[in-house]
Amino acid sequence: MMTEERKQALSNLLRPASPPRSVDNVYTADQIERLLDVVRKDGPWKLIIAQHFASADELIATMSGALPEGFELTLDMFLTPTFRGFYANYSAALYPEIEDCFYNRAFLDHAKSYWGAKYAKPQMMLFNINGPCGNTDPGHLDSPSFRGVRYENSPTWLCSVMGKSGLFKDYLIKMAQVITWFSHDPDSGFTYWPDGPLRAPQRLQSPIYNRGVVVQNEMMFHRGEANGPLAQQRPAGLDFSTTFSGDPNDPNQWLLTSGDQVIARHHTDELRFLVHWSAEVFEDFAELKKNMDGSHDLTHEQAIGMLIDDARARGFDIATPSDPLHDGAFIRAINAAYDIGGPTSYPQCAPVTPLYITEAA
Repeated sequence: MMTEERKQALSNLLRPASPPRSVDNVYTADQIERLLDVVRKDGPWKLIIAQHFASADELIATMSGALPEGFELTLDMFLTPTFRGFYANYSAALYPEIEDCFYNRAFLDHAKSYWGAKYAKPQMMLFNINGPCGNTDPGHLDSPSFRGVRYENSPTWLCSVMGKSGLFKDYLIKMAQVITWFSHDPDSGFTYWPDGPLRAPQRLQSPIYNRGVVVQNEMMFHRGEANGPLAQQRPAGLDFSTTFSGDPNDPNQWLLTSGDQVIARHHTDELRFLVHWSAEVFEDFAELKKNMDGSHDLTHEQAIGMLIDDARARGFDIATPSDPLHDGAFIRAINAAYDIGGPTSYPQCAPVTPLYITEAA
């Protein structure tokens, strides 16, 4: 059983390097159109949850880790119509038409200023997009990266637990994001916990069209809020195969499709479109070299071993797993060693959408 003192100590770890900084008019009108045009032309796009998680245990490890008693969590309980694609990865723009958005001097200056660092390089750029949508997420951490164990080569749950544990601060890669929303919903915003998940949250409120924040989301619990009419937030027919694409017959219409059936249709003005730009940041040349030459890297085996040793030393009964990256029982057990129960309060106007629990569940 984790003591309240231990919970508070872990909560204190989960704070960003600096408070989030608001930025207005992030992209030009031309850039916004080109970013959306990639979404139109290069879909269909898969659900976020279908891309990153193989089980509810893996998903929960990025959140609070707390499992309700009396029933087994399943991924479909968290299923919401939110979709994702990548504009850039591995420091390379994947679409030449948005290179100026990715290799962005203003964003690099934001990232360096946020950390008080000398160097930065763009690392990744993605989008999330949806029409009306609930949000069952009680608050999560974006996947941090560590030297040798990165979001590109590791399960999302492992990087999240490593971040929550506080054991790997010497290996943590400093990162900063410029996250921008495009939404006309007058009520939806962004909830975040800059003082740790056991403290009161703060909220970026509407209007959030072409408005963003500079932040370190890997070490700060946060959540996008539900948006759009409640009756449209979970369309009938939504499943893990559902995709998002532009209507080939109308540039301002967007389709949600399951199999060969269109289950929802939305106008551009109904969308909540998020663009997430991320940079790696280096305090000085020595840190840049250490991050790039591989001389101080972790392996997955070392990371798993450090977690197991620390959890056992704290009195947790952790069995040695045969497949630690995918073993559900191990994921639950190791996450419990660093689970503080997640955020304890929410803005009254932005509650968590209840889990979608069916009678079959």
